[in-house]
Amino acid sequence: MAVMTSRSSCPCGLPEPYAKCCGRFHRGEAAAPTAEALMRSRYAAFVQRDEKYLLRTWHPRTRPSSVDFDPGMRWTGLEILATSDGSAFHSTGTVTFRASYRGGTLHERSRFERVDGAWVYVDGDFAE
Repeated sequence: MAVMTSRSSCPCGLPEPYAKCCGRFHRGEAAAPTAEALMRSRYAAFVQRDEKYLLRTWHPRTRPSSVDFDPGMRWTGLEILATSDGSAFHSTGTVTFRASYRGGTLHERSRFERVDGAWVYVDGDFAE
């Protein structure tokens, strides 16, 4: 079941306040240490509509020129379903997740790689 966030917790679903959780990644004060942490921070960036962070954490070979946000989209929760590799000891990793929004869900298996030591999103496959 998707984790619904409260006003006091980060949009990524973890209990820490946004400023101490994904906000520090968005502000550039720290880098996500794992593929899952990057996935969570990117979800929070979609919630916050932080295009700069999303583009910065997208692999250069697959990065679009811009991010088009749907003004009617309201993200409501994130559930991490599975992870493979993606730790400090890996150069690649995958995260399967379900992101809920008002009116539906997005289910994806995302691929991540390290570029110059930092985790970046490469691409993903939508699941049924």
